[in-house]
Amino acid sequence: MPAALLSFPRVRAIARGAAITVSVVMVASCGRDNKTDVAKPPVEVTVITTAGRDVAVAPVYVAQTQSSQAVNIQARVSGFLDKRVYREGSVVKKGQVLFQMDQKPFQTQVDAQNAALQRNQAALQVAKANLDRTKPLTAQNALSQKDLDDAQGQYEQAAAAVEQGKAQLEEAKLNLSYTTITTPVTGVSSYAAVADGTYLNPQNSQLTTVSVLTPMWINFSVSENEMERIRDQVKKGQLKLPDGGQFIVEIEMVDGSLFPFKGRITFADPSYNSATGTFLLRATVDNPEGVLRPNQYVRTRLIGATLPNAITVPQRAVQNSAKGHFVWVVSKDNKAELRPVDVGDWNGDDWVISSGLNSGENVVVDGGVRLAAGADVKATPYKATPVAARTGPTMATAIAGASVLFAPGNATLDATAMNAVRAHAASVMGIGTVITITGYADRTGNAQANVDLAKRRALAVRDALVAQGVNAERIRLLAPVTVTGSGSDQEARRVDIAVGK
Repeated sequence: MPAALLSFPRVRAIARGAAITVSVVMVASCGRDNKTDVAKPPVEVTVITTAGRDVAVAPVYVAQTQSSQAVNIQARVSGFLDKRVYREGSVVKKGQVLFQMDQKPFQTQVDAQNAALQRNQAALQVAKANLDRTKPLTAQNALSQKDLDDAQGQYEQAAAAVEQGKAQLEEAKLNLSYTTITTPVTGVSSYAAVADGTYLNPQNSQLTTVSVLTPMWINFSVSENEMERIRDQVKKGQLKLPDGGQFIVEIEMVDGSLFPFKGRITFADPSYNSATGTFLLRATVDNPEGVLRPNQYVRTRLIGATLPNAITVPQRAVQNSAKGHFVWVVSKDNKAELRPVDVGDWNGDDWVISSGLNSGENVVVDGGVRLAAGADVKATPYKATPVAARTGPTMATAIAGASVLFAPGNATLDATAMNAVRAHAASVMGIGTVITITGYADRTGNAQANVDLAKRRALAVRDALVAQGVNAERIRLLAPVTVTGSGSDQEARRVDIAVGK
């Protein structure tokens, strides 16, 4: 009996454990019976089918205008400046009087030389008459040969004095004419370097400058690295230049408008600039209305080169990762495939793909952020939205903008940069205009590497804006005219965000 009493609690514990085990098994069995597999629906995306085509490329360079003929207007004689006749900064015509010097001393010199000439001419007449009398008398031996030689010598001296007097008179008249200072060309005048009443001499003879406005020279530089890249692309057949290298040069004004006249490249410096590693080119363009002025900064666009059989995709189809650029491709069995690509230049709203894609492949444009490798895809054709529908009436003027700064050599958004992106995304969320993104680098590092770095920075900002809810169709990536940003190196390492008007 005592043994039975001692074992009874153990029996009850075992019984409770068995009951719990049976309950768990029943619940698990019931769960297996009721569970049903739910297949994930395919991800809906829009795709574009790639096709090789000739793509016109138009590289843009920062340029500076230069007068094709800048004439320094200088005083040719010493004397007092009476007055400035022209209006400073105005367009002056060839032959127009600009300055007037005091003429009285020069008129006196003309009168004196004229009197001296008359005196010499009178002496010449006397010498000629004496020679005419001496010749027959010498022939009759009435006078000696010496008398004839003396008469001949006096005549020749008098004739020479007359010629000298004529030259001196012409010099005096020329100096008098120099007191009226005119412009030899038609162009825009500069300021007057001296004031009225100033005594002019060789040390302060510079009066002003007149710059010819048409034709106008447009100077721009191409880096050594870019020239080498162009040669390499031409050699490989990836780039076709216009016949004879005759590019058409378009001029883009500071407000983004195109100058109405086009030019041609008329000069190429035979050597590189050792200080900058650049190659100077000059274009000549007509400027009949004088819209372009000397030393003005503009942009030049070279028209005529093409990329034969190039593959292009919309900019937002290209994504960026730590391993580089990639796109999503839809396979024949409607599966998503991540495809690394090498990218070239931006061409409008498209991006040229240097390698990684072939013609006839379906590339995802919208919906790629939800994809994973091997995911089922439901693809519909991509339809490009016309720019006018995205921008409204115009997109020329930025009405809102921001800059996102980056660390040296980095294309990753840190906390500060993300806050800037979030703030800008919130400010433009309800606006239907185009958002342009331009990336820059600082002055350090390899030039070609900086170009790639600037593009990756622009991509990072674009992806962050999309992640914040900004419609990807509104975003357009722009290639910088010069990859080095303005300001200090810290300010140069940035991405500019601008919203079209």
